[in-house]
Amino acid sequence: MTSAATDHYERLLAENYTWMLGGELMPIVAGQAELLTELGVAPTATSGISVDLGCGPGNQSLALAGLGFTRVLAVDTSRVLLAELAEHAAGLPAIEPVHQDIRTVLPGLTAPGEVAAVVCMGDTLTHLPSKADVIALLGDIAKALVPGGRLVVTYRDLTETLHGIDRFIPVRSTADRVLTCFLEYPDADTVLVYDLLHIHDGTAWTQHVDSYSKLRIAPTWLADRCREVGLSLERNECGSDSLRVPAARKE
Repeated sequence: MTSAATDHYERLLAENYTWMLGGELMPIVAGQAELLTELGVAPTATSGISVDLGCGPGNQSLALAGLGFTRVLAVDTSRVLLAELAEHAAGLPAIEPVHQDIRTVLPGLTAPGEVAAVVCMGDTLTHLPSKADVIALLGDIAKALVPGGRLVVTYRDLTETLHGIDRFIPVRSTADRVLTCFLEYPDADTVLVYDLLHIHDGTAWTQHVDSYSKLRIAPTWLADRCREVGLSLERNECGSDSLRVPAARKE
């Protein structure tokens, strides 16, 4: 994640992230393993290494370890989420938490043509500050992958401009917490996301508000950028959770 996204997670989202996803991590891990298997993500004859960019509490890292990868490099900028991942990954030596910016991590972390799979999921790609950063990251991913290696991305397509009350998006609500997003559109490339979290401490409700920018990435734009770096897109559609799922293979 970028510094702006890192700060936002530090101030608000990290401690509530697993709750935001539904509260139970292992069912999510099972679903991610099923999706990755469907997309052909597996160790190759020459590599058992995978990289999880923006790993969070371990949704994909744990799935990758379960799919047989002998080394899962789990990268995130949130120490809170990496600590949560470490708890879930206890007894799984394949998973290696890495506290670093996803924009700069690959050249120093992996050798060219060494990695069987890279995943960048859960809207992580939209946290980058500019489309130039997306292009640079795709180039690093292409260099890191073995021939035939896989890239899987999931992200929310924010290119449609919402109006009026449609800009208020409910995320999750339970007896003690309610999270709602509000969107503004400062320019053609970004959306400003306000997260409004209400927490009940047993006596009263308190409101916690913070904001950060996300990129608006059109599916066709991302497909073209993948092709330019030698990644052949095999899937680029919406999944059951409304996230776009581009999946590519290194030519």
